[in-house]
Parts: sequence; C-alpha cells; structure tokens
Amino acid sequence: MVAGSNSPADTTFSHFERAGYVMGIEIERKFLVASDAWRAGVSKSKRVRQAYLRADEEASVRVRLVDGGGAFITIKSGSPGIGRHEFEYAIPPHDAEALFALRVGAVIEKVRHLVPVGAHTWEVDVFEGENRGLCLAEIELAHADEAFETPAWIGREVTADPRYYNALLAQQPFERWC
Repeated sequence: MVAGSNSPADTTFSHFERAGYVMGIEIERKFLVASDAWRAGVSKSKRVRQAYLRADEEASVRVRLVDGGGAFITIKSGSPGIGRHEFEYAIPPHDAEALFALRVGAVIEKVRHLVPVGAHTWEVDVFEGENRGLCLAEIELAHADEAFETPAWIGREVTADPRYYNALLAQQPFERWC
C-alpha cells in the first residue's frame, strides 16, 4: 500500500490486484524474520516474480508478475529509508514477460504472505532461487512515525540497509554475502 491509499484494506494485495495505478509516497519499514511463528497467522499468500529494468541510487524500475495473472511496472525513487516515491501501473502479463528479457541482474522469486497483526498487515517475503534462506517482513505505514505492534517473530530492522532491497538482491543475491 502507498500512503494516501483509500483504506487499510489496501494492504491485502490491492496494489497487485487493482486495475490502473497507485502513486505517492511509500512509507515502509523492513525487518529480518526471527522465527517461523508468523506462519500461524497467514491470511493470504501469493507467488511473486520480479525483475529490474533499472536499479541505481536515483531510481529503480521493476516489472512484477503475481500469481493469478497480475502484472505491474513500478518506478521507485532510489534513496533507501522509510519513505520513497512510488508509481505503479498494471500492464498486460505478456508485456511483463517480454520485459523480463531486458532485466539487469537476476529474477527475484518469492512467496509473499500477508500476516495481520493489530491494526496493520505485515508482508512476509520468503525468497527462493539465489536469495533462498532470506525471509523479510515489511510493514507499510501512513506516516513515518506511526506506531505499530511488533510481533515476537520480528528480528532486527534493516530498513536503512540497502543490501535487503529487492533491487540490490537482484544484483547481489543473498547467497553471495550471507
């Protein structure tokens, strides 16, 4: 979900499933996952494949395919941290597949699990392929200082560590530096 979305329900894959686009400021915090206890609370899961057409300190351009046929192109500002500009548009799945050939780095493969906790929904990404063994939890917020419940399975915060951003994981996979 991007700040300024219509409702808290938007955290349940709405930016994957909704036609059209999402834009604004994405305010997100990212954490390592300390245990598998989150699995008991999963409300929904989807397999995600994504590739980067550009990934540098200024911006990233991502193409994403989601189970069920959804495809998106997303442009994000490049600065790591809690808040970044994000623009996301639905595209035809066959166009997304064709754009994968233009990628820089590896294809990111993961299963995204939604885990409601309190007033928020955590997104827990279990990575596959060259990033196998990495499990990250993200929470999207309406503003940078918004309070949220931190479940016991949440580990160290890595929001400011660019190694954990998907754009960098495509170029420097987890298995090479873990």
